[in-house]
Amino acid sequence: MLYYLFEYLDKYYDFPGSALFGFLTFRAAVTIILSLLISTIFGKRIIRFLQKQQVGETIRDLGLEGQVEKAGTPTMGGIIIILATLIPVLLFAKLENIYIILLIVTTLWMGTIGFIDDYIKKFKNDKEGLKGRFKVLGQVGLGIIVGATLYFHPDVTLKEKLPQAQQQEILAANPNVESSKLFQMEEKSTKTTIPFVKENEFDYADLITWISPDLAKYAWIIFILAAIFIITAVSNGANLTDGIDGLAAGTSAIIVLTLGIFAWVSGNIVFSDYLNIMYIPRVEEITIYIAAFVGALIGFLWYNTYPAQVFMGDTGSLTIGGIIAVIAIAVRKEWLIPVLCGIFLAENLSVVMQVSWFKYTRKKYGEGRRIFKMSPLHHHYQKSGYHESKIVTRFWIVGILLAILTIVTLKIR
Repeated sequence: MLYYLFEYLDKYYDFPGSALFGFLTFRAAVTIILSLLISTIFGKRIIRFLQKQQVGETIRDLGLEGQVEKAGTPTMGGIIIILATLIPVLLFAKLENIYIILLIVTTLWMGTIGFIDDYIKKFKNDKEGLKGRFKVLGQVGLGIIVGATLYFHPDVTLKEKLPQAQQQEILAANPNVESSKLFQMEEKSTKTTIPFVKENEFDYADLITWISPDLAKYAWIIFILAAIFIITAVSNGANLTDGIDGLAAGTSAIIVLTLGIFAWVSGNIVFSDYLNIMYIPRVEEITIYIAAFVGALIGFLWYNTYPAQVFMGDTGSLTIGGIIAVIAIAVRKEWLIPVLCGIFLAENLSVVMQVSWFKYTRKKYGEGRRIFKMSPLHHHYQKSGYHESKIVTRFWIVGILLAILTIVTLKIR
């Protein structure tokens, strides 16, 4: 909203300083500062409110060190993250941008699912919370909305480079030609980025057009199914990762910051040309949302690091996972998620492996056996005697290494 105010003041009154709001980097800087202040200053008040309402965490005795002391710690702290993200976005982002609209819808959609789950657990005294099938239904619904919007909306396009021969002709006529002159017109596309491949691109339509080229018109079905799978997997991965103080919020901040780099360079025709990656018009506005989200996560960590004064609950973890998935799909980097979100993947796989092996060995030997001392993976290390602060710090380090590797994959072909 402030963006439009200062745009008006700059256009009609030449108000001093108002032109700064036309710069993406300035708005992103202001956004991250404001979200950080909101999450730290007002976060304390929200924690006090949750304490007064007796919205405390109910701890199951799993035999983990320091577990009992956490009983009664306020949960549903994901509200802090949501508010600290949405308020700066509403103030400084271009609200007509389709990518911003999608991310706002994602935040409210997943936040509502998580809030209902936490509410049932606390106020209905149901430890299971919202039934799993309803969570999955909500994730599938969001996947359909996101996939259909990104496929059919006219503002979601790509710009590809002209054939090499045409580029050479243009450069021969004018060596100082602008980078934008070397690109084709905007067009709809189902292309995305995949790592370790020479061309570094993959078209979802290729999954069915090998049968018949006429099937290209049904590529939207494949794209929406991929969006559903990715959103469901990442949101559940973030949910499983939220098991010890500061782990989910810190890991997510690293992931989102990396996606912010992708969004900025993918929406900049000069940098996308230099790095030889997809140029996605208008996607750079996501940088504002990411700045707000990173600021909110870091501010939340102020109260969530060991010993935690508040837990995010499903209100936060499901929202975080949903936002990460949608950003990745929007910047066409969703198939880098197994690398970038390696922590989430490891947490997911540890649960799947543990449950599958336990059921298999119980059926075969009459007694269930375990691969890990406990799953998800972070609990295995707790059982092994590591303090949770050390586990979290080392997971963060691994997350940073994975983020660097993800960026490097853009040039490893």
